[in-house]
Amino acid sequence: MSNKFNTSALAMAISAAFTASVWAVEPQSVDLADGVTFTPTLQVSESYDDNIRAVEDNAESSWVNGITPTFVLEAQGRQGTYALTYSADNQSYASSHNDDHTDHHLDADADFEFNSRNQLKLNAGYDKVENLATDTQSTEPDKFTTSNVGGVYTYGAETARAQIDLGANYQELRYQNTDRLNADKERDTTALSTTGYYRISPMTRVLLEARHTDYDYLTNTDLNSNNVGLLGGVTWDATAKTTGTIKIGAEKKRFDNSRYDDVNGSMWEAGVSWSPRTYSTFNLKTRRGFDEGDDGAEVIKSQSTTISWEHEWLDRLSSEVSYNYTDNQYQGIDRDDKIDTFGLGLTYEMRRWLDVGIGYKYAEDDSSAVGESYERNIYAVSFTASL
Repeated sequence: MSNKFNTSALAMAISAAFTASVWAVEPQSVDLADGVTFTPTLQVSESYDDNIRAVEDNAESSWVNGITPTFVLEAQGRQGTYALTYSADNQSYASSHNDDHTDHHLDADADFEFNSRNQLKLNAGYDKVENLATDTQSTEPDKFTTSNVGGVYTYGAETARAQIDLGANYQELRYQNTDRLNADKERDTTALSTTGYYRISPMTRVLLEARHTDYDYLTNTDLNSNNVGLLGGVTWDATAKTTGTIKIGAEKKRFDNSRYDDVNGSMWEAGVSWSPRTYSTFNLKTRRGFDEGDDGAEVIKSQSTTISWEHEWLDRLSSEVSYNYTDNQYQGIDRDDKIDTFGLGLTYEMRRWLDVGIGYKYAEDDSSAVGESYERNIYAVSFTASL
């Protein structure tokens, strides 16, 4: 079985994009105690997917019923805030009930402000996911869990001329497929980063960032490696109706095993929002960097760009249009995937506590590898409710 971990992530994003990005619901929290609140929401969706496994031939279509409850528990302390979020995404396939499954997502966040110069943000998360977007219809879908713990410590006041962020994150990727399928992809990832900021105007800061990421594979130890990156850039707030961050630099991947050559390349990350009107916003996000290898590749050189437009037509009616282009170049094998994804969503805020949304997504993977291309259309309607 050849699994698409990166494509799987894309497929999950396609399925979720109809509603999550356009919610207008204003949920009302329940006060459990002094400074402690509980906020539940429920999303119900019905969609039609004409290629649920994202395959080139013999595509299988299905109506998909989704039920996603989300629960948020928040607490406010003297020096910090705390949040515990759980959601369960149940997917039921009318044409293939053997593929019915429920994904689980749990996140814990804590933000501390000890004083104006010392802040700390901590996060821990756990995700259990099953994804149908595999290369063939006769094999088992990807079943995996990810767990992580990390944080960012910031020294320097928000208005100070200089600030520094120190970040760390540890993540485990494990598969639950039968017969140890995908065991060669299981790994532990340790990431460290340091970012320095220097203010050049009230709203603008330049930055310099260094990263080090270590990949430790449990069984496929030949792929053990570490990535080192250095970026410089600028970040600004509310300047000429725009906000954004742009980082440009270089990255190097060094394998522990000498049979693989080290890989070098330029990298960048950018996110910019422009609001010519209070009710209309254009967003641009782009990234270039190295992703872990898949389908026999040592590493994937990935470049992606997303543009979107969010517009409020009326007090209760809003829309979002988006387009993403991703180019994945597989190193060590002859494969280059060019993926186009187009999305359109419309949300009507029927009540403060109820949203109705409709959406459409189209995805096309033009791959140079035999049997890896596909087209996919998803049509959806959703209802999001809260207290």
